[in-house]
Amino acid sequence: MPKILITGSAGFIGFHVVTEFLFDESFQIFGLDVINDYYDIELKYKRLDYHGINARDMQNGETLKSLKFSNYYFLKADLVEYDFIVDFMVKEKFDYVIHLAAQAGVRYSIDNPRAYLKSNIDGFLSILEGSRFSNIKHLIYASTSSVYGLNTKLPLSEKQSTQHPMSLYAATKKSNELMAHTYSHLFRLPTTGLRFFTVYGPWGRPDMALFLFADAIINDRPINVFNQGEMIRDFTFVEDIAKAIRKITVKPALEEKDWDSRIAEPDNSSAPYKIFNIGNNNPIKLDFYISALEKAIGKVAIKNYMEMQPGDVPATHADTTSLENYIHYKPKTTVEEGVNSFFSWFNSYYSK
Repeated sequence: MPKILITGSAGFIGFHVVTEFLFDESFQIFGLDVINDYYDIELKYKRLDYHGINARDMQNGETLKSLKFSNYYFLKADLVEYDFIVDFMVKEKFDYVIHLAAQAGVRYSIDNPRAYLKSNIDGFLSILEGSRFSNIKHLIYASTSSVYGLNTKLPLSEKQSTQHPMSLYAATKKSNELMAHTYSHLFRLPTTGLRFFTVYGPWGRPDMALFLFADAIINDRPINVFNQGEMIRDFTFVEDIAKAIRKITVKPALEEKDWDSRIAEPDNSSAPYKIFNIGNNNPIKLDFYISALEKAIGKVAIKNYMEMQPGDVPATHADTTSLENYIHYKPKTTVEEGVNSFFSWFNSYYSK
């Protein structure tokens, strides 16, 4: 039975990836999370409850077996504890690692830069070293569309430059891609980086726009609409992300035999290294996104139009051709469907 380690399993995307794998009993799954208080810690516990893990009294370094799924275990641990993480990974002999744990958020990185270096750089080094010493078959890790930074050529392609990030968050994720390539080159460790484009859906983070908008609209408070509502995003439904990750996991990155450094492209290498966009390939204005939420709630928002925020980009649009060709899959959930799914969960969760 192949073993998979999924870090950040109490987080938004991690929760959905664990769910995607758990219903296939041919895998043994280990979730890992430190359960920090960046946002409502009870929401993280409720996600773990959903998977049969009561983590409220867990200590760091403790492992629990799920009460619902015979193929699921959860470890509470901090990735910056280098020796512990590496020893754990070597002992468990994982076949695949899906690294989703990170300090997220563009704006938060402006005020709390050290949190990003600790989690996104030091924590990723622990995963790379653990993967190296345990000879895993494939390391998949989360990057972000934010790495494109000042690049305004749309659609955004993996073959374009990412040399001008606009936030420390983006810079740490770009660093992850560079660190992964180094390990792919030196140790032939197959690595695949995934640039997520504005992921949304049920069980999301309370600091995300959809959460903030829904709470404000329901309670008759104005919502802040940045860039005068002209912001364009390639919104991607989280369950589509989880399905894509499952397909990518069992298809390790391979060396490009014909790779030529003189005409090199940044999304592949002579090492077993890949980079993919994961987006919906259907950019829409923020105002349309809000309109879909208004329809789901049955109430019109009070809008407070504002200028751009520092670190934000005006538009994203994912070129997903490379991903579609590689795994024959394309996210397809419409914004209307995804927002309805989110609000159905939101309304149920917060009405209890």
